[in-house]
Amino acid sequence: MLRNTAIALAAGSLFATAATPTSPLSSSPACVLGAFPATCPIAAADLLTQQKFSDRIGSPAAYGRAVQVSSNDPASFADVVEAVKSAVIGVRAGATQEPRASRKRNLPDSPFEPRPRAQREPRGVPPIPGLPQDSPQITQGSGFFITADGYAVTNRHVVENDKTVEIKTDDQKTYSATVIGTDSVSDLALLKVEGRNDFPHVKLADNPPRVGDWILAIGNSFGLGGTVTRGIVSARERNLGISAYDDLIQIDASINQGASGGPTFDLDGKVIGVNTSIVSPTGGSIGIAFAIPADTVRMVVDQLREKGDVTRGWLGIQIQPVTAEIADNLGFKGTKGALIAQPQPNGPAAKAGIKSGDIITSLNGDAVENPRTLSKKIAAAAPGVPIKLVVFRPGNEETVQVTLGELPSKDPAVGVK
Repeated sequence: MLRNTAIALAAGSLFATAATPTSPLSSSPACVLGAFPATCPIAAADLLTQQKFSDRIGSPAAYGRAVQVSSNDPASFADVVEAVKSAVIGVRAGATQEPRASRKRNLPDSPFEPRPRAQREPRGVPPIPGLPQDSPQITQGSGFFITADGYAVTNRHVVENDKTVEIKTDDQKTYSATVIGTDSVSDLALLKVEGRNDFPHVKLADNPPRVGDWILAIGNSFGLGGTVTRGIVSARERNLGISAYDDLIQIDASINQGASGGPTFDLDGKVIGVNTSIVSPTGGSIGIAFAIPADTVRMVVDQLREKGDVTRGWLGIQIQPVTAEIADNLGFKGTKGALIAQPQPNGPAAKAGIKSGDIITSLNGDAVENPRTLSKKIAAAAPGVPIKLVVFRPGNEETVQVTLGELPSKDPAVGVK
């Protein structure tokens, strides 16, 4: 009794049919078709069939249908590291501030506690046995220079409410830095070191990275200074629920305690993001870390440098995705847009006539793909500026003009969410 065995080859729609006995697989010799090992038995006597398939696998037509990939893996990252490492700094906060017992933590707990959710690095470290509880609370973090005259970026949760911090450069020199401003929404802070105009510095990337791109992270892990780890961009546009405006880059490079505020570089030596949090069920790095994108860093830093704080546009709505079921019920084609769940009373949207059940499809002529798109666009707009929204209501579309308010700084989740 005979049976037919079909083999599908990845190089194209090539199939082999060979008559084989119903004996166990071990009774037939192993065979290789071209560069592909065969996982099913083919009769040793059917050499002509094997040769035909081998020829077809190696044919130009077969390879023309296959995915062609050329690798650009670097032999070493040393040249990039050598070019940018001197711009990365260690940040030490809290040494000259009020005692530990009088300080308040306003941000989530440590990302290094054994919880499988995203959190940011703690304001300080656990109490040391024998050390008085009124001793200064010290934070170790990272940062990097963005100008030769001493402007540097770090995380807001590293410096918290400090007015000055201590930084250490790659050549082990120590400087005092003034905290120019902080932004709790993005978790960014801007520092300024006086007295020099020749600090090594790096530039923010102009274009977002692609998923799969190589990246390098450099930081002050565990206070050791100058630690380099490498990985790839795992995902983009991550929202971890820390803020309604989260739009993070996920990376798989190791980010450990003390590396918060440090830069993540592309292979051109440009900063694609500022490391801010990790997800870990174990307390240590498991390759799931998150960085604030360069475009967000640029927007926040420019405002901090100019006026010491950050203002964002505020529409005053609660929004949600447009599901297929909702679209069907409202007679809306597609699922793109942002559904108004509820406008806040007396907010800018409510004053302009925006209602629950409306779907915002564009802002100033730009399509609104989803709620996150709308949130980013509104936050990036200046308060007091009029904007035009295209709103779908059952049966028709309308253009509504809204004058944006200013996002309340004490409750950043109430703008659009």
